[in-house]
Amino acid sequence: MSTVLGTLDHVLLMAPGPSPVAPNVLQAMSLPTLGHLDPDCIKVMDALQDQLRAVCKTENAVTFPISGTGSAGMETSFVNLIEPGDAVLVVNNGVFSSRMVEVASRLGAEVDVVESPWGTPVKIEDVKAQLAKKHYKILAVVHAETSTGVNNPVAEIGELVKGSDTLYLVDSVAGLGGVDVQVDNWGIDAFYSGSQKCLSVPPGLAPASFSEAAMDAMSKRKNKVPNWYLDVSLIRKYWEGSPRVYHHTAPINMYYGLHQALDNLLTEGLDAAFARHKAMHQRLVDGLSDMGFSLYVKEGAAPQVNLFVPPAGVDANALRGCLREKHKIEVAGGLGALAGKVLRVGVMGEGARPEAIDKLLTAIRTCISK
Repeated sequence: MSTVLGTLDHVLLMAPGPSPVAPNVLQAMSLPTLGHLDPDCIKVMDALQDQLRAVCKTENAVTFPISGTGSAGMETSFVNLIEPGDAVLVVNNGVFSSRMVEVASRLGAEVDVVESPWGTPVKIEDVKAQLAKKHYKILAVVHAETSTGVNNPVAEIGELVKGSDTLYLVDSVAGLGGVDVQVDNWGIDAFYSGSQKCLSVPPGLAPASFSEAAMDAMSKRKNKVPNWYLDVSLIRKYWEGSPRVYHHTAPINMYYGLHQALDNLLTEGLDAAFARHKAMHQRLVDGLSDMGFSLYVKEGAAPQVNLFVPPAGVDANALRGCLREKHKIEVAGGLGALAGKVLRVGVMGEGARPEAIDKLLTAIRTCISK
């Protein structure tokens, strides 16, 4: 082992991503690397697609992980569906929905925004009112907003465009695996997530799924997708058919890790995993409430992404420093206007366990009692 790697701390990851990785996932990732067109690698890829369809609750043929983090999933979804001048409506109530606006704008879309204050879920009536004013090619929303700790009402928003030709695009980077996702029932046309959140895999893959309507829209583009690496029409040939067509050198060992993590999740059972996340969220809330902390989000709080306002006299940044330096635990600070005002704590995947929650609570109690 290198001198540098030998000095790294073992840190309990309790920020809202990356999350702790299960030992059997790390073990899977250490298996010998195969070639990206090796028959055994293809077997792993096929199994991965079936697992993702089960976890995303979809029958979409085009369902596979994008090579890259959750942001690559965002870029993939927009770059394949948007052409200059397309009308896009983004529901904006946090950092990552704001990033959607940035990505869509760079692609030449005409972007309108339905704003909702940070820390509050989107109001269905506001989205409905804006949809009545104009025809949109895409309606985009973040399911689980990592910056604010809100789960938006994705199913209800989807009902507003069901039966229309408006494509429904959903970011569930911080949701998939921790809370229910129903791609087909919710009418989602373009979906993406991230490996490093509730799936408890290291960062590097963005599970994605595209409906037949989304694929039809891609086939009718007037211009080529401006990003070759993320062109779904090319990537799908690597994931489907016989023979497979080489597109790019795949991150094989990441596939191993995601395959094992999805096996863990499906073996536990989706409903059991969702209940575990909810129970561990409540365990954390109860423990911190006893110490004077309060939840920042009053309505629509996400069990997997928790924002806490410290009690008077407790500095959020100083507490984070104590947790990392004295207890080797990582939690995150606030983003944007919330910087220095809140703690952001992930209850995600392998971090949604009693041992992890109790260790964090004990450390916080020690830090603030000094």
